[in-house]
Amino acid sequence: MKYEGPSAVLDKRALRRELLAARRGLGPTERTGSGAALAAHALLLPELAAARTVAAYVSVGTEPGTAELLETLRLRGTRVLLPVLLPDDDLDWGAYTGPGSLAVVRHGGRMELAEPAGPRLGPDAVTEADVVLLPGLAVDGRGMRLGRGGGSYDRVLARLERAGARPALVVLLYGTEVVARVPAEEHDRPVHAVVTPSGVRRFAHP
Repeated sequence: MKYEGPSAVLDKRALRRELLAARRGLGPTERTGSGAALAAHALLLPELAAARTVAAYVSVGTEPGTAELLETLRLRGTRVLLPVLLPDDDLDWGAYTGPGSLAVVRHGGRMELAEPAGPRLGPDAVTEADVVLLPGLAVDGRGMRLGRGGGSYDRVLARLERAGARPALVVLLYGTEVVARVPAEEHDRPVHAVVTPSGVRRFAHP
């Protein structure tokens, strides 16, 4: 993985601001329609069709919607794991068993997240996943993903690597968020595919 130097951190912050502003500018129709289109394309992925366990997430704010995708996976019989944010920004996991299994949790003064209300399975539960669906703000032609900067999914990816787990990594984005270049740091890891409301793009890794 190429490390692009200290300027990568500053460049990431600037790119995040730009992308978040663009998301805030999306109309209600664009946001509402994104979830159904995203689910339709994602569900055609062979990796999801074959997966026994999928680690996913509940979209928040202006993120492309995941509710329809989560429910369809559950109805297919796929075991769906959802994250629980811990005080140190690491992620625990719980099972999604339907919309009624979610509870809205406020984390300090920062954010409200819909999280699984059932038993906690531990941070290592993600290593059982055949596919990990990742939130993000952008991805480039190398498959390098830009997250929000909290580091939660960097920890998840590091945990998968330590465990020798090799799930398919798929980021869910809007079409305009597939960009020419994402600044990369040493700890960044590429994803295998991006799903947008307009389709799927795969990335070849060496």
